[in-house]
Amino acid sequence: MYYIAIKMLIGDRAKYIGIITGVTFAALIMTQQPAIFIGAMERTYSFLTDASLPDIWVMDRTVQYIDDAKPIQDTQLYRVKSVAGVKWAVPFYKGLIIARSTDGKFQTCTIIGLDDPTLIGAPANIVAGKLEDLHQNDAIIVDYVGATDKLAKKLPNGQKIPLKIGDELELNDNRAVVVGIAKTTRTFLSFPTIFTTYTRATTFVPQVREALSFVLVKAANGQDLSELTRRISKETGLAAYTRDGFKKMNLNYYLKYTALPINFGVSVLLGFMVGAAIAGQMFFNFTQENLRQFGALKAMGARNFTLLKMILVQAMTVGIIGWGFGVGLAALFGFAVNDTVLAFDIPWQLLIFSASGVFLIMVFAATISINKVIKLEPAIVFKS
Repeated sequence: MYYIAIKMLIGDRAKYIGIITGVTFAALIMTQQPAIFIGAMERTYSFLTDASLPDIWVMDRTVQYIDDAKPIQDTQLYRVKSVAGVKWAVPFYKGLIIARSTDGKFQTCTIIGLDDPTLIGAPANIVAGKLEDLHQNDAIIVDYVGATDKLAKKLPNGQKIPLKIGDELELNDNRAVVVGIAKTTRTFLSFPTIFTTYTRATTFVPQVREALSFVLVKAANGQDLSELTRRISKETGLAAYTRDGFKKMNLNYYLKYTALPINFGVSVLLGFMVGAAIAGQMFFNFTQENLRQFGALKAMGARNFTLLKMILVQAMTVGIIGWGFGVGLAALFGFAVNDTVLAFDIPWQLLIFSASGVFLIMVFAATISINKVIKLEPAIVFKS
């Protein structure tokens, strides 16, 4: 019976392709749009992903996300260092600065100040130059995307000449020399990122009474991180989060205070509804045109349960094929936009989500067809 069901399905080539097309479209939308959303959300905490060495981030209690850094007193660094269970603690500066290139162009950049002796928090992938060169006078390291795009020198013909080692920028009327190019995870705001030492960063930016953005902490061996964060908060009056906890706080902020979840959710819902409408209508028409075949099977003794299984096999067949095509197209799209301004990530949970959506679509399509077949009278075979 299953073989007959498949033969009936592929026998009507036009409707067979039409059903698969509808399912493919739905699977593509339900995979692609959430993948873009997930990729964008991951970029909200890309600095935390790159700075993998610290276990705990300490900050002002009013900070809501990483770009909402509020300066704290420099003396807080020593208070954090004195907390039992802290192996080491280093300062970390994060802020915005206007960079002026040699061609006179201005560009807003994110500036990162790293602990002067250790350079903890620096990017791991230095593609040109050496991290240690940050100890040179006026030295900075620029992220690769910024160096090749927004900070690149633009010629009159539109050609861009990327920043290279030895090039200079002007940061708040201060000379800065590029000593390295780093490959970093793209950020949500897509500003070029400039790395330098903590002391130099606080010199580049306008002078303020308090400049310390975060304190990066490494826990002692065997120290429970949750307990240490509570101890730091209690003894210093500051907020302390594990790296995963800080990532979650960033994510929750963007989910709560931006329209991104609603926008992408509407897109996914529309993809589901359109896919269900197309697949349901096409599958119903397919069943309608094959009622005589189902009636013949009933006349030969096939029970309703057998016909029900045949329709389910047909629905699941086109569902699996359509889902495969949709996910494949989404993966190709992700490959095409890899390492571009468009964020994209497909975790395994997303594949389960899209497969579940396709399953519901095919259950809907099969349900409206099953009702027609169950009520079918075998005598239809003998009607002209």
